[in-house]
Amino acid sequence: QVQLEESGGGLVQAGGSLRLSCVASGRTFSNYQVAWFRQAPGKEREFVAAITWTALSTYYAEFVKGRFAISRDNAKNTVALQMNSLKPEDTAVYYCAANQLRTAAYYRSGYSKESNYDTWGQGTQVTVSS
Repeated sequence: QVQLEESGGGLVQAGGSLRLSCVASGRTFSNYQVAWFRQAPGKEREFVAAITWTALSTYYAEFVKGRFAISRDNAKNTVALQMNSLKPEDTAVYYCAANQLRTAAYYRSGYSKESNYDTWGQGTQVTVSS
C-alpha cells in the first residue's frame, strides 16, 4: 500500500494561485491512478481532478476547468495540483487519493467516485479570502 501526504495549502486572496503537492511513499507510485478531492465545511467531499498512472489522461470537474491543472512526476513520486484564479468557493480541505484500477468503468467516469479510491492522504487546507 502506498502512503500519501499533501502539502502546499494556505491562505490566498481571490484571484491568486496555490500549488498543492501529493507525495507518495511505499509501493511503486507510478502504478497508481491519482485524484484530488475537496471538502468544504458542511458539504460532502467532491471530485476535483484526476490523472492516470501513465499521465496520458487527465480529468477535471467542470467548476475547475481552465483554472486548475493536475500533473505528475513519477520519478519524484509526486502529483501536483496547480490552482489559478482561485475563488472563495474553492475554500476547502483538499485530499489526494489513489488506486490501481484499470477498468473501463474507471476510465469512463469512475475516476470521479470517492468509493473507487482506497488510499487517502490527511488533507491540506486551502482558504481563499474575498
